[in-house]
Amino acid sequence: MARLRSPEGCPWDRRQSFDSIKPYLLEETYEALDAIDARNWRGLAEELGDLMLEAVFFAQMASERKLFSIEDSLDAINRKLERRHPHVFGSGTAKTPEEVKLRWDEIKAQEKAEKNQVPELLGSVPRSLPALAEATELTSRAAGVGFDWPNAGQVLEKLDEELKELARARGDQLEGEFGDVLFVLVNLARFLKVDPEQALRRTNRKFRERFGYVERSLQAAGKTPAQATLQEMDALWNEAKRQER
Repeated sequence: MARLRSPEGCPWDRRQSFDSIKPYLLEETYEALDAIDARNWRGLAEELGDLMLEAVFFAQMASERKLFSIEDSLDAINRKLERRHPHVFGSGTAKTPEEVKLRWDEIKAQEKAEKNQVPELLGSVPRSLPALAEATELTSRAAGVGFDWPNAGQVLEKLDEELKELARARGDQLEGEFGDVLFVLVNLARFLKVDPEQALRRTNRKFRERFGYVERSLQAAGKTPAQATLQEMDALWNEAKRQER
């Protein structure tokens, strides 16, 4: 990467900046997630390499500006892993994943206090996260200090309440009420110990496969989806569901 960024290197690589590379970091992250979902381990090996390339790219640009080096990044994560796992690298104890997560958050808050940062519980949740991931993290942290429903049944009652409010909403109210429904669903996923991102990705994949079957079946009959009736497509959709079983 140093050579690519050098005067004798690549014109495209030399032109890039922190901001111009950001979209590629996000793109490579999602491509790695796709490979995991598909259990494509050879593909994942390649995608992880692409993802690491973006980290190397950022570190090289920082090094050129004498901001930090990639060694600084690796040293920082090594120290953080040791500091936040006292049950492994120190004398602490943690017997369950939940205890580990609680201790991790306590140590993180202590680190912020030592840096004279106000330890706001939700302050460190990045606002740039995808909305579903942000909602998951926000609700998990709030629940961790007791701001939560007692059980999943009460979350379902809240969902019913929000759905009724959505049904009554009009105009500018619709977006806010729809967001409230999604937010409650994220909480329900937490109670059910379901990752909402993975659940939605799984449903997206199922939709792709079923609609692909509809398209292929119509093509075999000399039609496109635009030329077919809703009843024809619905029948093929149900046929795809039966084949899954």
